[in-house]
Amino acid sequence: MITAMPLKRPDFMKTAYFVDEPGNWHLKPGAPKKLQEEFQQYMESLQEDKTEPGTIQGVHISYPE
Repeated sequence: MITAMPLKRPDFMKTAYFVDEPGNWHLKPGAPKKLQEEFQQYMESLQEDKTEPGTIQGVHISYPE
């Protein structure tokens, strides 16, 4: 299955706190709260069910009313 990649690289990836280990992304201890929240939201977005009705590979499709 092909998954869509985000067009913009999240800000947390550009910091010294981000650890890009294959299969083990995490933030180093001491990361600012805002960065932790952004990281958590991003990771949760990767876990969403991408097969729900009204989506194509996770992109929501509007239906005419």
